[in-house]
Amino acid sequence: MFRLDDGLALIQTVDFFTPIVDDPYTFGQVAAANALSDVYAMGGRPLTAMNIVCFPTSSLPKTVLVEMLRGGYDKVHESGAVLVGGHTVDDLELKYGLSVTGVVHPERVIANAGARPGQVLVLTKPLGTGIIATAIKAGLATADSETEMVKNMVTLNRGPGEAAWRFGVTGGTDITGFGLLGHGWELARASKVGLVIESERVPQLPGAFDYASMGLVPAGSWANQNFCARSLKIAEGVSPVLVNVLADAQTSGGLLLAVPDDRVDGFLAEIRAGDAPGAVVIGRVTEGPPGTIAVV
Repeated sequence: MFRLDDGLALIQTVDFFTPIVDDPYTFGQVAAANALSDVYAMGGRPLTAMNIVCFPTSSLPKTVLVEMLRGGYDKVHESGAVLVGGHTVDDLELKYGLSVTGVVHPERVIANAGARPGQVLVLTKPLGTGIIATAIKAGLATADSETEMVKNMVTLNRGPGEAAWRFGVTGGTDITGFGLLGHGWELARASKVGLVIESERVPQLPGAFDYASMGLVPAGSWANQNFCARSLKIAEGVSPVLVNVLADAQTSGGLLLAVPDDRVDGFLAEIRAGDAPGAVVIGRVTEGPPGTIAVV
């Protein structure tokens, strides 16, 4: 974030990755939604976006490039931002994403250092994209699981991001590659608070738990558990499979927001009526120990 004056600050972010789905248009949508999410996670409004493309011209037809960029363009347009250009290089492996510039009022910024004891934790999207993507690669995912995964990933975090400041949210983050546990730990550490996650309340994509039970857990999810293991306390009776879901590396995941307890009902009612129908309270913020997560 770069503060321009007392009333305006820029948010600048960049994100790109290899395909997580086979359809080029859908991949473009997913990659764009994922990049835009960083602006929404800070309570900002995206203004402009630029394409970042690595494309293997020797092995893929240009129709793939066209469809991928069309998917990204449509998602940027949906966000209200403007696609203003970009850069493309010839590469052996396809990659796509966006550099996004947004704006936010300096006093309305949502930061991962802004959670306060007594607030409740709201998660706006279900978990499980990494696990289901692994099941798809293994040829074991159902059509329903894949459909719900894609729907989850292409959904913008626009509604929760825009509504957050009006309901007193100052702390939060988006849930992507480090999973709920990894990004939650960053929130707890930066805010110098503790988090309690009520595991049974955490929403999951259809099939995610079953696939994890089969061992279809991506390597990144194990790395996420190791990353925050010293700061993590798992209550007796919490299934290790469920912990795998909590650590699952997400693509274009939801927002984890610390909401004042007396305003959470209004916040949930508003965002559920929009693009976050599955948003739920999954826990609370405590005084500590600072930088810890208790999973109960």
